[in-house]
Amino acid sequence: MRLLLVLIALLGLTACGAEPKWAPQDQVDAVRFVEGPPNYITLYTVVNKRTGSGAHSAILVNGSERLIFDPAGTWYHPKLPERNDVHFGMNDKALAFYIDYHTRVTYDTIEQTVYVSPEVAEQVLARVKAYGAVPKAMCTQATSSILRGVPGFESLPQTFYPKKLSAAFGKLPGVTTRVITDDDDDDNHGVLLVQHDGTPLP
Repeated sequence: MRLLLVLIALLGLTACGAEPKWAPQDQVDAVRFVEGPPNYITLYTVVNKRTGSGAHSAILVNGSERLIFDPAGTWYHPKLPERNDVHFGMNDKALAFYIDYHTRVTYDTIEQTVYVSPEVAEQVLARVKAYGAVPKAMCTQATSSILRGVPGFESLPQTFYPKKLSAAFGKLPGVTTRVITDDDDDDNHGVLLVQHDGTPLP
């Protein structure tokens, strides 16, 4: 009961942290990136190297377009429009920016990819676009909620814990995993400064 009250209190405190954004349609259309088949879902999990605890969860979806759902995340690029934690125009350079922003001397990023049918990819695209702005500290809850409602992902838990979701995702048939490391300084704001200079993405 006490744990339930703590969670309710946490939800109440973090609910104010959601920051709705809604880029205009012309901006979204202008950067739309289509990688083409095969279709896949990639789960990104950021892990604190000092404590071993999970720090963040996000999903990259490659379907009729490629975008990333970065719930309650702090990453952005001024040339990439955002709608409620969904970032459009995720070409390879944009994805490299995203990974580099999160990966540093104190954090590793786990990248787990599973190939899916076009129908499943479209379901995930629709679900991330409809989810809405995510409050702080709720990234994994949002990510797990979206995934477990889609065929093939029913075994995933509804959880607040990034590493728990990552462990379950790693058991899905056909998943591939890589751990990304970097020796960037813990203060990784240089990545943001590069992005803020307005350099266009190819």
